[in-house]
Amino acid sequence: MLVLVAPGQGAQTPGFLTPWLELPGAADRIAVWSDAIGLDLAHYGTKADADEIRDTAVAQPLLVAAGLLSASALRDALGDSRDDFAPGALAGHSVGEITAAAFAGVLDEAAALRLVRTRGLAMAEAAAVTETGMSALLGGDPEVSIAHLKKLGLTPANVNGAGQIVAAGTKEQLAALDADKPEGVRKVVALKVAGAFHTHHMAPAVAKLEEAAKALAPMDPKVPYVSNRDGAVVTAGDEVVARLVGQVANPVRWDLCMETFKQLGATAIIEVCPGGTLVGLAKRALPGVKTLALKTPDDLEAARTLIAESAGAPAPAADASDAADAAGSPSA
Repeated sequence: MLVLVAPGQGAQTPGFLTPWLELPGAADRIAVWSDAIGLDLAHYGTKADADEIRDTAVAQPLLVAAGLLSASALRDALGDSRDDFAPGALAGHSVGEITAAAFAGVLDEAAALRLVRTRGLAMAEAAAVTETGMSALLGGDPEVSIAHLKKLGLTPANVNGAGQIVAAGTKEQLAALDADKPEGVRKVVALKVAGAFHTHHMAPAVAKLEEAAKALAPMDPKVPYVSNRDGAVVTAGDEVVARLVGQVANPVRWDLCMETFKQLGATAIIEVCPGGTLVGLAKRALPGVKTLALKTPDDLEAARTLIAESAGAPAPAADASDAADAAGSPSA
């Protein structure tokens, strides 16, 4: 059973969208999306530097657009079998949950991009009130680490599994963590994000998202949708949206999402662009599950094969245009 996942903020790197825009129709889709949300996605995905795309208001729409674009390219790459393709489950990490909601048919692409634009702006505004940030703790016992973080006034904002917890709080609290790591933690790594996401610092953003959600007309997921709140499979569209709104100020439990993948019988995981982070966690937490990250269009052929294997069938043959598109795509 294949699980399709979408990464969260921090996965972006300068120029990561460049090779995807070489695919037929991709630049036009990005241009339409850019006009719809008032943000030049092509510029930020190809020419902007690391500081520019670190901006929450930029990073979040950029990540969702990249996820939607690469997932569409994956579906197109399946050729004649594209209409029969459906993953066994979907999930996204943090802002990637909006990408996953679009994959699941809860939101259409335009609605997903409008929502993430509102989310990014609201979270950037909330983050500007107090100087805050996030740091990843590598190694250690989760219970020991979480107790230590609470003692320092920090929030375990992402419990990612595979020996990784992300702490969030003020710069002073994070400095105290650097000076006093929990017992057993090998390393504390500051993340390239501009706020203490998934904490009480984001409460003002929740109110703005609640207002924006009133304009949505969500559909029930067409594919099992696994929620960051508790790893539960959510079957109602209204509940998916409610969780998307509330999750902004609550911890991400990716560890529980991966446990659900295991219980559902996952045999393979594909992470859409800019993939890498989530399959890295899966390699450590879900041994035996095959993984693949879509970094550039060059990865589409391997993804086609993995999808076919997960379905227990031979890889579908590409038509001539599919083969030409894959061969002509530049590397990252």
